[in-house]
Amino acid sequence: MVRGVGEDGPHPVDRHVGRRVCEKRISLGYNQSDLGRALGLTFQQIQKYEKGANRISASKLWDIARFFKVDIGYFFQGLGAQSGMAEGEAGVAPFDHDFPSTRYTIEISRLAPQLSSRQQKLALDMIREMAGKPDEA
Repeated sequence: MVRGVGEDGPHPVDRHVGRRVCEKRISLGYNQSDLGRALGLTFQQIQKYEKGANRISASKLWDIARFFKVDIGYFFQGLGAQSGMAEGEAGVAPFDHDFPSTRYTIEISRLAPQLSSRQQKLALDMIREMAGKPDEA
């Protein structure tokens, strides 16, 4: 069994950190091979990190943060908010990380705040319609 994978799959924190690595990598224009070369790893290992299947060691997370030029706390941002807990509380609620980040989703999230509230609502309605999801407002 791969470390970090239990009955319910990878640990939610490992998935969250991996997703943050993936989002930052994509937003900076790197592919998995680029990051792997910089860290002395294969792209397959980067894939496992990003999926949360393999935990990222503290030293490797430090190396990743230095490569991306971000504070190590970047990878944990949003963790408490998503779980509905204050930082430092025991236990972790499940996260919704079922959908991988892509260059398109990152660009959409980066451009959305530049739209007016009305335009944001129209864009959201269009995306919900295309995804076949009812109005969740």
